[in-house]
Amino acid sequence: MQDAVIRALADAPFRASPEWRRRELAEEDRLDRFAKFLARHYYYERLVHFFRYSRALARVTGRAPETVLGSADFDRLLPTIVLGSRASAVAVAELTTTHLVGGRVTAIGYHDDLLRYQQAMMVDESGARVWRDGSSGDEPGPRASRPVKVEGTILLELRHDLPAVLPLLVRDWTDVPGAPQQPMTLLIARSAHGRVSVARTTSTIATVLELADGRTSFDDLAREAGLRPGELEATLEGLVEIGAVRFSTGS
Repeated sequence: MQDAVIRALADAPFRASPEWRRRELAEEDRLDRFAKFLARHYYYERLVHFFRYSRALARVTGRAPETVLGSADFDRLLPTIVLGSRASAVAVAELTTTHLVGGRVTAIGYHDDLLRYQQAMMVDESGARVWRDGSSGDEPGPRASRPVKVEGTILLELRHDLPAVLPLLVRDWTDVPGAPQQPMTLLIARSAHGRVSVARTTSTIATVLELADGRTSFDDLAREAGLRPGELEATLEGLVEIGAVRFSTGS
């Protein structure tokens, strides 16, 4: 019963379903009001965290990310929201990005890159995660496996050196900090336990991720990526650690 009530509070489609309604466990209007309060609180915390750089720029742009939660557009999302799901994170992040694009952003040359980065971070953090480590400790090693890129791993192409400016945005400043115009690629990945990692990446790592399809063998991947077996093994182990790649023993 407790599980059903908790799910009804977090899962709007379930709350509207006959499966829930026929249980008659709660007064529907009061439950719905509380569920919407929880949704706004939940996404307020995520927007404050993942869109914190846009919050820091709000005095210039005139747009704070969290104000979208009081909009009619967010109200229209509420009947579809499942707290913590990737689909809901995508919808709320896209709504927030559209809201922020409409601000005074012409003086911020890297603003589009910033929005794409923040949106990717919020989406990548979402979804199911492993709360307890059930690993048996006898997982196959890289050379006996076929590497697979984990769903949700993102290679984000940027036109500016965004990592150089991010720390400056959350400090005291008078003039908007600038970012060098320098093309770069960021790898964004999430571990099974929900820890999001961001790293500058190279064309070699991008090639490894492209080839990590669960069908390409370790030796074929090394040959295609132009890496010695030891180099590829070290690269894959690093990608596994941050959650970008897992190993498959499939034929």
